[in-house]
Amino acid sequence: MADKVLIYSRFPRTMMARFAERFELLDTAGKPAREVFPAEELGGIRAILTGGGQPLGAEAMDQFPKLGAIICYGTGYDGVDLKAAAARNIAVGHSPGANAASVADIAMTLMLATTRRILVADQYVRSGDWAASKPSPMMRPQSGMPGRRIGIYGMGEIGRKIAARCAAFESEIGYFSRTKYDLPYQYFPTLEALADWCSVLMIAVRAGADTQHVVNADILGRLGADGYVVNISRGSVIDEKALVAALTDKTIAGAGLDVFEQEPHAPDALTALPNVVFAPHIGGHTLESHVAMQDCVLANLAAFFEGKPLPYAVKSA
Repeated sequence: MADKVLIYSRFPRTMMARFAERFELLDTAGKPAREVFPAEELGGIRAILTGGGQPLGAEAMDQFPKLGAIICYGTGYDGVDLKAAAARNIAVGHSPGANAASVADIAMTLMLATTRRILVADQYVRSGDWAASKPSPMMRPQSGMPGRRIGIYGMGEIGRKIAARCAAFESEIGYFSRTKYDLPYQYFPTLEALADWCSVLMIAVRAGADTQHVVNADILGRLGADGYVVNISRGSVIDEKALVAALTDKTIAGAGLDVFEQEPHAPDALTALPNVVFAPHIGGHTLESHVAMQDCVLANLAAFFEGKPLPYAVKSA
């Protein structure tokens, strides 16, 4: 008899197909588990598969008295209360680095599209303004990548891949993270110092209570009128109200955003701005990344049900 796994978040069925071949899946389709399955069935659940950003705290964990593993699909796990899980002897797993290349690629895409104003240029052609030789202030020359100072906030797997890609564009690279690494990039002791130095701030830090709204009005102001911010981590890292204000009053030049505070809703105040490029949280959404993430999920679930340590365990808080 196949082991049961509760699908706690809403996922496309195609993404769950490999798991269904090995486990019996109880899919909540993103609804509260108690609304979908009877209490006696939930009482026997030992493993949960969830999206790392979806809140999963102590009260939710207590719905499953036999719960022993929470497996996050993807690298993030900010929605899981790690202290509550540890107190209940619940192992938490994720897919570290599985989508790093894909996320780094979207970071570069957003940066280039924003700094070179690709969406505005696209509309300039489509509208016929280019053919009509109609002048546009948005089409004035912009700074290129060679020599541009790129500041990376967070130097994990994704941050390092972003840095490598920026280096190929002949840019200068600096970073700030909790740890100083032996890397060929300039290290800054604070986020403030990094923002003062760079013209593009790439946010690749892991989300958590310590990074909530850490990119605020002060940090944005330090970027300056020619500065840009690109966020591919979590929407909670940026104070969105401060970002709207900075973009509206031209404190900064533009932004590229793949993540938002209240997904899937991007604030109207942001979407109305022409100097922002958006993506619907698709940083890790490539075929290769999904296969890699699924491999990690399968390895974690198999190890758990075999009574072994999770090979891709989240470090305890």
